[in-house]
Amino acid sequence: MIETSENRPFEADVSRLLHMMVHSVYSDRDVFLRELVSNAADACEKLRYEAITSPELLGGDAELGITISADPEAATLTIADNGIGMSRDEMIEALGTIARSGTRNFVDRIAQAEGKEGAQLIGQFGVGFYSAFMVASQVEVISRRAGSDEAWQWASDGKGEFSVSPVALEDAPARGTSVVLHLTEEAKSYAERWTLERIVKEQSGHVPVPISFVEKPGEEATSLSDGAALWTRSKSEITSQEYTDFYRSVAGQYDEPALTVHFRAEGRHEYTALAFVPGARPFDLFDADRKGRIKLYVKRVFITDDAELLPRYLRVVRGVVDSADLPLNVSREMIQDSPLLGAIKKGVTNRVISELSKLAESDAEAFGKVWENFGAVMKEGLYEDFERREQLLNLARFKTTASGEGTRSLKDYAAGLKENQTAIYYIAGDDAARIANSPHLEGFRARGIEVLLLADPVDAFWVASGIDYEGKPFKSITQGAADLGLIPLLNAEAAPSSEAGEEVVALIAAMKDVLGDEVADVRASDRLTDSAVCLVASESGPDRQYERFLAASGRLGSAAKPILEINPKHAMIVGLAGHSDDASRADVAHLLLDTARVLDGDRPGDAKAFSERMTRLVTRSFGA
Repeated sequence: MIETSENRPFEADVSRLLHMMVHSVYSDRDVFLRELVSNAADACEKLRYEAITSPELLGGDAELGITISADPEAATLTIADNGIGMSRDEMIEALGTIARSGTRNFVDRIAQAEGKEGAQLIGQFGVGFYSAFMVASQVEVISRRAGSDEAWQWASDGKGEFSVSPVALEDAPARGTSVVLHLTEEAKSYAERWTLERIVKEQSGHVPVPISFVEKPGEEATSLSDGAALWTRSKSEITSQEYTDFYRSVAGQYDEPALTVHFRAEGRHEYTALAFVPGARPFDLFDADRKGRIKLYVKRVFITDDAELLPRYLRVVRGVVDSADLPLNVSREMIQDSPLLGAIKKGVTNRVISELSKLAESDAEAFGKVWENFGAVMKEGLYEDFERREQLLNLARFKTTASGEGTRSLKDYAAGLKENQTAIYYIAGDDAARIANSPHLEGFRARGIEVLLLADPVDAFWVASGIDYEGKPFKSITQGAADLGLIPLLNAEAAPSSEAGEEVVALIAAMKDVLGDEVADVRASDRLTDSAVCLVASESGPDRQYERFLAASGRLGSAAKPILEINPKHAMIVGLAGHSDDASRADVAHLLLDTARVLDGDRPGDAKAFSERMTRLVTRSFGA
């Protein structure tokens, strides 16, 4: 070989992650072995897939497996597989960079955490190959890609650089990868048989590849796991701990699954599905590509982990689907267009939603946690999945003006509808605390009308899609007239009249003239009881929050002019109407408009003009 060793720096995100691993105070460092075994199993499954069309890749060794070898005297631990292996370029890419943005999000979050919180985060997320540096001072990876006549070694101490160098074929595996860990002094117990057996049986006993163990150099290998696929077994034979272990191996997380869905479909299409709803949010939950993490097998042969087996609003679900009907030589391109995969997707989706519905009915607290974690993405289905919209609406939980610290379902909301109430009212925004204190709510609270408080970004979209629940449309309280006249106030005797006095009517008329094109209208409000002013959208356009999203994404040609509503009985309005002269009414009109903008979460239209008008008004009132 003429190639020489090459030193390269790690990508910045990798360097940060390595620093966290090396200096981690996380006590349960066992996670590293699960990560390395999981990577080895993936390599074997990839070879099994490629060998369908290229059987020569298997050579004379068709039995795929993982071997864990310990050397207590040398304080080394080796995790080897005879899977697909890596070329030089693949090694640099796989071990020198972080590809998934969800992992980058994890790095950012853990970098901001300190002490125990940071340690807990490490234990909640699959940190992959780099977790090896939690127990090793030096890591060497020797790999030979199946069918190649070259082998390569990657080596690093985790301190900023790694080297890649050629390896003589006699010193490399026939194919596959060996990861050699030089254990630190405090991690030498990971070269002991009982420690390794315990971890493998607890955490990796259900990977679909056999695992064997060599206690000392030169000794015979013994079996730790037979590689039997968990999903092929009957549910009655599987313990909850076995399900949890398998979930952790496929999800790359270390929480408990909130829901396990395991079933076998028979009839026109035969397949087995084992799916899990996580108990904690994955760090890639809001990835732009919104891809799921369901692995597809055909007759236990791994095909791909990026088939669209669930709609994107269920991308939080982890697990496997094993089809008995697909051809083994199916290409990844054919998968996306396969009618059979479409039928499987429909069946698995229906079953997951059905099991979520059962959980909501049987254990409201457990389902409440699921919705708290994943409701923001599941609501994407309300405008993407017309077929299951009714089911998703029944699953949805909302913060409302009547929910207190909890959430309520639309069934709960419908049960509390007021007489003559013809719509389900909501207010949308980007800050839950602010919208809960919005002046738009005042008239609704005075009548005991429940309002949904929608603070997730997706909310502005699904409510604008013409959706209804049990015949009742969703109506924004920041859009159009409030239409509250037919619903009586809770305290009608103490309620002031909504009719405006002559001076207030004159003030409103003057404000229309002064504000001109800045607003579509100025009118008296029946939705305000405590605040002086508010802005609402016209009946025909988008509501205020949806308009903001359209503007931010560049999809709003021109913003609609808002309507300024005035509380005709507010003391300030009455005072201004009775004491402001023609010279000051222009300032009053603009100040009230800017006040409404601030209450709506915006800034004054012109900060300098706002300050000057305020100064003039105060000066006129109290003298220079």
